[in-house]
Amino acid sequence: MSEIVVVYELDKPTAADAEPSVLRVHAAPAAPGTVGVAGPRTYCGHDTFAMEVSPWKPADHPGGPWYGGQNVGLVCPACDDAVGG
Repeated sequence: MSEIVVVYELDKPTAADAEPSVLRVHAAPAAPGTVGVAGPRTYCGHDTFAMEVSPWKPADHPGGPWYGGQNVGLVCPACDDAVGG
C-alpha cells in the first residue's frame, strides 16, 4: 500500500473569528510522486480538496494507529476498514 496521508474534514464555523473544528478524520493515498500530499480522494471516496492535511504521519509511528490517538472518536469507519485499521 502507498503512503497514507491523514486528512481532516473540517466544519464551517459560523462566527467570523471562530476556528474550524475537525468533524471526521480520513485517510487518503499520497498523490503520485509525492510524500505527505493527499491524492484527490480519500479511501472512502470523499474529495480531499477542502480537507486539511494532518501533521500526523503514520509512517513515523510504526505499529500505531494511522490516525493518531487523539482522534479515535472521529475516525471515518470506511477509511479505517480500507487501510486495515
